[in-house]
Amino acid sequence: VRSRLRDIVGASTNWRDHVQAMQERKALHTLLAKRQEDLPPRRMKDSYLEVVLPLGSQPEIREKYLNVHNSVRFGRILEDLDSLGVLICYTHTKQEAQPRSPLSIVTALVDKINLCKKIIYPDGDIKFTGNVSWVGRTSMEVKMHMLQLHDGDYSPVLDATFVMVARDPENKRPAFVNQLIPESPEEEEIFKQGELNKTRRIDFSTASLLKMAPTAEERNIVHDIFLNTLDTRQEREGTVSFRSRVLPPNSMWMEDAKLKSLQICHPQERNIFNRIFGGFLMRKAFELGWATACSCGGSRPFIVSVDDIMFQRPVEVGSLLLLSAQVCYTEKNYIQVRVHSEVYDADTREHHTTNIFHFTFISEKEVPRVVPKTYG
Repeated sequence: VRSRLRDIVGASTNWRDHVQAMQERKALHTLLAKRQEDLPPRRMKDSYLEVVLPLGSQPEIREKYLNVHNSVRFGRILEDLDSLGVLICYTHTKQEAQPRSPLSIVTALVDKINLCKKIIYPDGDIKFTGNVSWVGRTSMEVKMHMLQLHDGDYSPVLDATFVMVARDPENKRPAFVNQLIPESPEEEEIFKQGELNKTRRIDFSTASLLKMAPTAEERNIVHDIFLNTLDTRQEREGTVSFRSRVLPPNSMWMEDAKLKSLQICHPQERNIFNRIFGGFLMRKAFELGWATACSCGGSRPFIVSVDDIMFQRPVEVGSLLLLSAQVCYTEKNYIQVRVHSEVYDADTREHHTTNIFHFTFISEKEVPRVVPKTYG
């Protein structure tokens, strides 16, 4: 998959030559469509791909995918889904006469990944399938499925929905992509769902707490949490204040459920456009999130779902990448972790948010309640 992607954009495998390869891409500007209507419409089956990861039949690649519990590292699966999603979009936008694509296709967001298996075994072949499920003017939604071979049959492991955006050869401005024509009632339904997903994302971003006040229900929840952590001893003495707080039993302060990490972004982690590969960022964020869930829950956590990973800006090779993971909610055996990723520019001393990740884990044992101390 990755070598096919390199061929499609003409990327150099040699870091020294990458500037030259990017210069050569500029010439592809002339191949971009002026209007979406100028591009031939496509069907869902035109972009359908099946890829096998031969963990069972080729044990030599297994090592890269193994974790200490002898199951498959989910971070590696995130990397593979990211690469496959991009290839599916290139398949949708392929022009027969042009071997190289003028489009730069990048991951805009991971809408959802739901797992139906707790453990992915390292000794069975894995099959990924996927196709473009919805198209806007410059963006595409991709649905992917992962199955694993057990007793001669492929059984489902996870479903993923990614959103990709197409940009010009220099990755500066949006570029048009081929329209998608649903061919059956079932495909109409999938397409309609893609449209609903888009509307939901727009609604969600306008309802952000940074733009809107909390609802009455949300205010009550926050106030109840606050009242439950007041120091009743001081209350009896009449000296209670906002600062006099006690931790309820079986709980931990939210500020104590944090971990941080730093990555230096080396050329090895670059994508075909010589920025840092989104899958690498997802793997690093997932691994830090997993470690945070592990230290908070005190037992092995399993990933249940991944939601709303927004890629807000690209990460350049050579950046310092700061990841901060925070347990923001727990209930019974479930742990919700938010990972914030930012780049630090040593020259300007500025910090910029690049991504926010949301991971849901389930722990082997019941986990302590996480209690916020501050309003924020």
